[in-house]
Amino acid sequence: MYSIAQLKIGTAIQIKGEPYIIKSSQFSKQARGNGVMKTTIKSLLTGNTIPMTFQGNEKIEPAEVTYSKAQFLYAQGEDYFFMDGNTYEQFTFTKDQLEEKANYLLEGNDVDIQNFDANPINVQLPPKVNFKVTQADPGAKGNTAQGKVTKKVTLENGMVMNAPLFVKEGDTIRINTETGEYCERV
Repeated sequence: MYSIAQLKIGTAIQIKGEPYIIKSSQFSKQARGNGVMKTTIKSLLTGNTIPMTFQGNEKIEPAEVTYSKAQFLYAQGEDYFFMDGNTYEQFTFTKDQLEEKANYLLEGNDVDIQNFDANPINVQLPPKVNFKVTQADPGAKGNTAQGKVTKKVTLENGMVMNAPLFVKEGDTIRINTETGEYCERV
């Protein structure tokens, strides 16, 4: 069991049988009263974020969240199929469960899977992924006078994003999965 002093950002806790991760925490204490930990927690099952306050000597149950390797196999309709790297069992996530993470999945890519009670609950992407540019208009000479100028490019997964003028069709570029922005040409 955790005390309120152990509730740091990134700690996985369990409330009413559901796993949460702490996104922010702030300790406060007034005069003779017990300490209070104000937190913002995110559900690992639904993705909802809620504020929660823990009092003085309250004990909080840790969540047994484990991580495993898996490979993204394919998408069919709204379902995304994965294969566990150790047991070779297949499992699925829906597009609603993956949210924006679905944009960064390519067949054959490895991902980390969060497991709770031996069931996969969430996909963790690598911080950066590589995509091939399938369509890019040429950059016109003289467009760089305004400083950092970008153009629209289409990636192999169909996503359209901004990239520098020097990126051309056939290049492989690295994308930040947290911000969705161009990082560098590979």
